[in-house]
Amino acid sequence: MLETSARLLRLLSLLQTPRDWTGTELAERLEVSARTIRNDVERLRALGYPVNATRGSVGGYRLGAGADLPPLLLDDEEAVAVAIGLRTAAGGTIAGVEETSLRALAKLEQVLPSRLRRRVNALQAYTIPVPRDEPGPRVAAETLTVLTACCRDREVLRFGYRTHDGSESVRKVEPYRLVNWGRRWYLVAWDLDLDRGDWRTFRVDRLTPRIPTGPRFTARELPEDVTDRVRRGVSSAAWRYRADVTVHASAEEVTARINPAVGTVEAVDANTCVLHTGADSIETMAVHLGLLNAPFHVTEPPQLVDYLRELADRYRDATRI
Repeated sequence: MLETSARLLRLLSLLQTPRDWTGTELAERLEVSARTIRNDVERLRALGYPVNATRGSVGGYRLGAGADLPPLLLDDEEAVAVAIGLRTAAGGTIAGVEETSLRALAKLEQVLPSRLRRRVNALQAYTIPVPRDEPGPRVAAETLTVLTACCRDREVLRFGYRTHDGSESVRKVEPYRLVNWGRRWYLVAWDLDLDRGDWRTFRVDRLTPRIPTGPRFTARELPEDVTDRVRRGVSSAAWRYRADVTVHASAEEVTARINPAVGTVEAVDANTCVLHTGADSIETMAVHLGLLNAPFHVTEPPQLVDYLRELADRYRDATRI
């Protein structure tokens, strides 16, 4: 039988799993009586842990949310996963969480057993992050918190929005989902403007929430997969430069060769398709086209046509003897 302090820690670990435990189940797990379980639950409550209890045949115990954050008990795999996540967050695209992530990581690593600290340190020592080809937009953690709360609570959201050409407006939407696509965050929402009245995709780094949020709304059914909607939104609106490229290969072949963030593919016939693509720079778009490994034809934008001709001359000169 476990000593009281060890038994309390084991009981707390069980209660932190997202499920209800009956007194009988807990007693069997800890090899004690149901009365001991009731006494241990009261000890945890006295220590500040909000243990909720329900009566009846389907009743049980569950750790609830309290005014103060109680200590968490993590198993080995959970502790390593949290440490890796904190290190990733410290260098991610969410502004304002770097310092907080490092503070939390320092506290966690201080108490990690040596066997786990070695695993975490090995990951850092033997992996090399590749620098991004261009700085990505940053999103404030507070903005993500407001948006996710509105999605969860189904509250109408008003925000200031800046489009890619710099024009600004105030939008009123029913928010539904946040999508993290590469270095960017997108909000999928129903636009309540009478002139729009449709599903829209908004760049989160271009919006500023207006507080307080609006009234609650009745949820609509999302018309399709959220990721597909964001992909089409990115293809049609988020890029500075866009192009429709005729590729002399099947749509299936081209789709298999590109990252979904590069664009969308439309079949013309069995051996031809159109790639609707774009990028924030002409150079990036030219690189994507070069990786298709198939003949293609471009007529616009003129900046892309000129740059591809320049690249063709440069590559030709590079192979002359």
